[in-house]
Amino acid sequence: MNKYQVTVTFPAPDSQFMAKVPAHRAYINKLIFRDVIDYYAISAERTGGWLIMNARSKREVIEYLEGSPLFDYFDLDIDELMVYDSAMYRFPKMVLN
Repeated sequence: MNKYQVTVTFPAPDSQFMAKVPAHRAYINKLIFRDVIDYYAISAERTGGWLIMNARSKREVIEYLEGSPLFDYFDLDIDELMVYDSAMYRFPKMVLN
């Protein structure tokens, strides 16, 4: 399984876009629960976001994202990662009382 960073851009949200957000969030939550998505963030301007995804190929990443009700709004940039490190993958910090 490979890791991919996905940069998503989309137009400023209108009412049709916003009406699809709850179903999109439910779908994203399902992918997070299934360990397909490690990381999901949306910019404060709400015109883009970033995901770290687990998949066998870029095509599989696209297939997962096609399941989103917002997919038709997306412009995707997908990069396979060689190194992915974060505090989440480290041992917890030791706290001495």
